[in-house]
Amino acid sequence: MKINFYGIELPEGKFKYRDERLEALAVKCNPDKVSPYFVEFIHGGGGGGAGDPSRAEAFVVPKTKILDILIYDIEKIESRLANATDGKEISALKKALDALEKEIPLCDVNTITEDEAEIKYLKNLAPVSLKPVVVLEDNEIPPTIDEDYVNSIIKTTLKKAGVVFFYTAGKKEVRAWPVPENSTIVECAAKIHTDLARGFIKADIITLEDFIKAHNMNDAREKNLVKIVGKDYLIKDGDIIEIRFNVT
Repeated sequence: MKINFYGIELPEGKFKYRDERLEALAVKCNPDKVSPYFVEFIHGGGGGGAGDPSRAEAFVVPKTKILDILIYDIEKIESRLANATDGKEISALKKALDALEKEIPLCDVNTITEDEAEIKYLKNLAPVSLKPVVVLEDNEIPPTIDEDYVNSIIKTTLKKAGVVFFYTAGKKEVRAWPVPENSTIVECAAKIHTDLARGFIKADIITLEDFIKAHNMNDAREKNLVKIVGKDYLIKDGDIIEIRFNVT
């Protein structure tokens, strides 16, 4: 995930998300490889390249600097309003502009984000604040930015973006996999490898707490701690999974 930040002195570059669940699995499995999740912090700003807000997947900004992001959308919507002729589109654009002028990111305007017709009009303009925007109060920003604060920002941004994690755990590798909330098990399988999704049969699911109690996955099965699910299963944050598949 690329996170643009404005008006706050965060460090630039890639940072590992400190994931206590992944750390617990690493201790449990003692694998050859541990693969954590990384995000990239990019200083906001206009123009092309890494600072281009259109390339960001999320934003972090103090409340006092929120217009640094919203101005991009205000200009786009005002320009489109000058040429729009469809009444429904005009209504959607005016509603969006009203929110932006009140310094509300479009991702936080429920009446827009829950209306498929209105969101379609807005998506055509690719407004940046329709992406997750974390707005910080001044008293939430410490005078010194340390690693703990960076990780708290990552956690807050992931939550705002609706990202959850599932895990694969074994002797070879323990890995954290980010997916959108309400992803199906087949979508998760595809995240690991397309063959797992294409040949999906069933999946074994266990919670971290139950996995830690057991000696290994086979032991967990014997203790009835593992449930077998089909393709319609919706992943839960923290699930540990094993995919059963067959590709001919």
